[in-house]
Amino acid sequence: MAKKEMEVVKGLDVERYMGRWYEIASFPSRFQPKNGVDTRATYTLNPDGTVHVLNETWTDGKRGFIEGTAYKADPKSDEAKLKVRFYVPPFLPIIPVTGDYWVLYIDHEYQYALIGQPSRRYLWILSRTPRLDEEIYNQLLEKAKEEGYDVSKLHRTSHSDTPPESEDTPKDTKGIWWIKSIFGK
Repeated sequence: MAKKEMEVVKGLDVERYMGRWYEIASFPSRFQPKNGVDTRATYTLNPDGTVHVLNETWTDGKRGFIEGTAYKADPKSDEAKLKVRFYVPPFLPIIPVTGDYWVLYIDHEYQYALIGQPSRRYLWILSRTPRLDEEIYNQLLEKAKEEGYDVSKLHRTSHSDTPPESEDTPKDTKGIWWIKSIFGK
Protein backbone atom coordinates (compact mmCIF):
# COMPACT_ATOMS: atom_id res chain seq x y z
CA MET A 1 0.00 0.00 0.00
CA ALA A 2 1.39 3.39 -0.97
CA LYS A 3 1.81 5.95 1.77
CA LYS A 4 -0.32 9.06 1.52
CA GLU A 5 1.37 12.31 0.70
CA MET A 6 2.30 14.18 3.83
CA GLU A 7 0.35 17.23 4.84
CA VAL A 8 2.49 20.27 5.48
CA VAL A 9 1.83 23.62 7.09
CA LYS A 10 0.36 26.20 4.76
CA GLY A 11 1.03 29.92 5.18
CA LEU A 12 4.10 29.57 7.42
CA ASP A 13 5.09 32.98 8.80
CA VAL A 14 8.79 32.77 8.02
CA GLU A 15 9.70 35.80 10.12
CA ARG A 16 8.03 34.27 13.20
CA TYR A 17 9.86 31.00 12.50
CA MET A 18 13.27 32.69 12.70
CA GLY A 19 15.40 32.32 15.82
CA ARG A 20 16.70 29.44 17.88
CA TRP A 21 15.10 25.99 17.96
CA TYR A 22 16.27 23.14 20.19
CA GLU A 23 16.21 19.58 18.91
CA ILE A 24 14.02 17.59 21.31
CA ALA A 25 14.19 14.36 19.33
CA SER A 26 15.25 13.16 15.89
CA PHE A 27 15.81 10.09 13.80
CA PRO A 28 19.51 9.16 13.97
CA SER A 29 21.31 10.45 10.92
CA ARG A 30 24.74 10.04 9.44
CA PHE A 31 24.87 13.85 9.31
CA GLN A 32 24.89 14.22 13.11
CA PRO A 33 27.16 12.69 15.76
CA LYS A 34 25.47 9.88 17.70
CA ASN A 35 26.50 11.28 21.08
CA GLY A 36 25.74 14.96 20.37
CA VAL A 37 24.01 16.95 23.10
CA ASP A 38 22.48 20.42 23.32
CA THR A 39 21.70 20.19 19.60
CA ARG A 40 20.00 23.23 18.14
CA ALA A 41 19.37 25.22 14.99
CA THR A 42 19.34 28.98 14.59
CA TYR A 43 17.55 30.51 11.62
CA THR A 44 18.13 34.06 10.38
CA LEU A 45 16.28 35.72 7.50
CA ASN A 46 18.62 36.94 4.75
CA PRO A 47 17.87 40.14 2.78
CA ASP A 48 17.12 38.05 -0.34
CA GLY A 49 14.39 36.07 1.47
CA THR A 50 16.46 32.92 1.96
CA VAL A 51 17.27 31.70 5.47
CA HIS A 52 20.71 31.33 7.01
CA VAL A 53 20.86 28.02 8.90
CA LEU A 54 23.30 27.35 11.75
CA ASN A 55 23.12 23.80 13.15
CA GLU A 56 25.14 23.17 16.31
CA THR A 57 25.79 20.20 18.57
CA TRP A 58 28.26 19.47 21.34
CA THR A 59 30.28 16.26 21.57
CA ASP A 60 32.76 15.66 24.38
CA GLY A 61 32.49 19.35 25.30
CA LYS A 62 33.37 20.57 21.80
CA ARG A 63 31.06 22.44 19.47
CA GLY A 64 30.45 20.99 16.04
CA PHE A 65 28.50 23.09 13.57
CA ILE A 66 27.53 23.44 9.97
CA GLU A 67 26.01 26.42 8.16
CA GLY A 68 23.68 26.39 5.21
CA THR A 69 20.86 28.14 3.39
CA ALA A 70 17.16 27.29 3.28
CA TYR A 71 14.73 28.44 0.61
CA LYS A 72 11.20 27.64 -0.56
CA ALA A 73 11.09 24.60 -2.84
CA ASP A 74 8.36 26.32 -4.87
CA PRO A 75 8.31 30.10 -4.39
CA LYS A 76 4.71 30.27 -5.70
CA SER A 77 3.35 27.74 -3.20
CA ASP A 78 2.07 28.59 0.29
CA GLU A 79 3.18 25.17 1.57
CA ALA A 80 6.04 25.03 4.08
CA LYS A 81 8.21 22.84 1.84
CA LEU A 82 11.75 24.11 2.00
CA LYS A 83 15.08 22.99 0.62
CA VAL A 84 18.22 23.28 2.74
CA ARG A 85 21.66 23.40 1.18
CA PHE A 86 24.84 22.74 3.12
CA TYR A 87 28.37 22.59 1.84
CA VAL A 88 30.48 19.71 3.13
CA PRO A 89 32.79 18.86 4.66
CA PRO A 90 32.34 21.69 7.20
CA PHE A 91 36.09 22.24 7.52
CA LEU A 92 36.47 22.69 3.71
CA PRO A 93 32.97 23.45 2.38
CA ILE A 94 33.12 22.59 -1.31
CA ILE A 95 30.45 19.94 -1.99
CA PRO A 96 26.80 21.10 -1.99
CA VAL A 97 24.30 18.76 -0.34
CA THR A 98 20.62 19.67 -0.59
CA GLY A 99 17.78 18.13 1.41
CA ASP A 100 14.08 18.60 2.01
CA TYR A 101 12.82 20.42 5.12
CA TRP A 102 9.06 20.18 5.43
CA VAL A 103 7.24 21.80 8.34
CA LEU A 104 4.58 19.19 9.11
CA TYR A 105 3.18 20.97 12.14
CA ILE A 106 3.74 24.14 14.14
CA ASP A 107 1.69 25.42 17.04
CA HIS A 108 -0.09 28.80 16.83
CA GLU A 109 2.49 30.46 19.09
CA TYR A 110 5.45 29.12 17.06
CA GLN A 111 6.91 27.38 20.13
CA TYR A 112 7.24 23.79 18.86
CA ALA A 113 7.32 22.12 15.47
CA LEU A 114 7.44 18.79 13.69
CA ILE A 115 9.83 18.65 10.72
CA GLY A 116 10.10 15.88 8.17
CA GLN A 117 10.73 15.13 4.54
CA PRO A 118 9.03 13.07 1.83
CA SER A 119 11.06 9.85 2.15
CA ARG A 120 10.26 9.72 5.89
CA ARG A 121 13.92 8.87 6.64
CA TYR A 122 14.38 12.02 8.72
CA LEU A 123 12.21 13.50 11.46
CA TRP A 124 12.81 16.22 14.02
CA ILE A 125 10.83 17.54 16.95
CA LEU A 126 11.91 21.10 17.68
CA SER A 127 11.09 23.51 20.49
CA ARG A 128 11.99 27.07 21.40
CA THR A 129 13.11 25.73 24.79
CA PRO A 130 15.49 22.84 25.56
CA ARG A 131 12.66 20.86 27.17
CA LEU A 132 9.18 20.12 25.92
CA ASP A 133 6.14 19.18 27.98
CA GLU A 134 5.58 15.41 27.73
CA GLU A 135 1.95 15.84 26.70
CA ILE A 136 2.95 18.07 23.79
CA TYR A 137 5.75 15.65 22.86
CA ASN A 138 3.24 12.79 22.72
CA GLN A 139 0.87 14.87 20.58
CA LEU A 140 3.71 15.45 18.12
CA LEU A 141 4.45 11.72 18.10
CA GLU A 142 0.83 11.07 17.14
CA LYS A 143 1.03 13.63 14.34
CA ALA A 144 4.20 11.96 13.05
CA LYS A 145 2.48 8.55 13.12
CA GLU A 146 -0.44 10.00 11.16
CA GLU A 147 2.05 11.09 8.50
CA GLY A 148 3.46 7.56 8.21
CA TYR A 149 6.54 7.82 10.42
CA ASP A 150 7.81 4.94 12.55
CA VAL A 151 8.30 6.94 15.73
CA SER A 152 10.06 4.03 17.46
CA LYS A 153 13.19 5.28 15.62
CA LEU A 154 13.13 8.64 17.41
CA HIS A 155 16.06 9.40 19.69
CA ARG A 156 15.59 11.96 22.47
CA THR A 157 18.27 14.65 22.51
CA SER A 158 19.92 15.44 25.83
CA HIS A 159 20.15 19.06 26.91
CA SER A 160 22.13 20.44 29.83
CA ASP A 161 20.45 22.61 32.45
CA THR A 162 22.36 25.59 31.10
CA PRO A 163 22.73 25.25 27.32
CA PRO A 164 26.17 26.37 26.15
CA GLU A 165 26.70 29.54 24.22
CA SER A 166 28.67 29.16 21.00
CA GLU A 167 31.47 31.48 22.07
CA ASP A 168 31.98 29.76 25.43
CA THR A 169 33.10 26.34 24.19
CA PRO A 170 36.00 24.96 22.18
CA LYS A 171 35.23 24.26 18.55
CA ASP A 172 35.77 21.00 16.69
CA THR A 173 38.02 22.76 14.19
CA LYS A 174 38.98 19.58 12.36
CA GLY A 175 35.43 18.45 11.55
CA ILE A 176 36.12 15.12 13.25
CA TRP A 177 32.41 14.69 14.10
CA TRP A 178 31.56 14.99 10.41
CA ILE A 179 34.16 12.42 9.34
CA LYS A 180 32.99 10.01 12.06
CA SER A 181 29.38 10.51 10.99
CA ILE A 182 30.19 9.26 7.49
CA PHE A 183 31.21 5.96 9.05
CA GLY A 184 28.21 5.85 11.39
CA LYS A 185 30.17 6.55 14.58
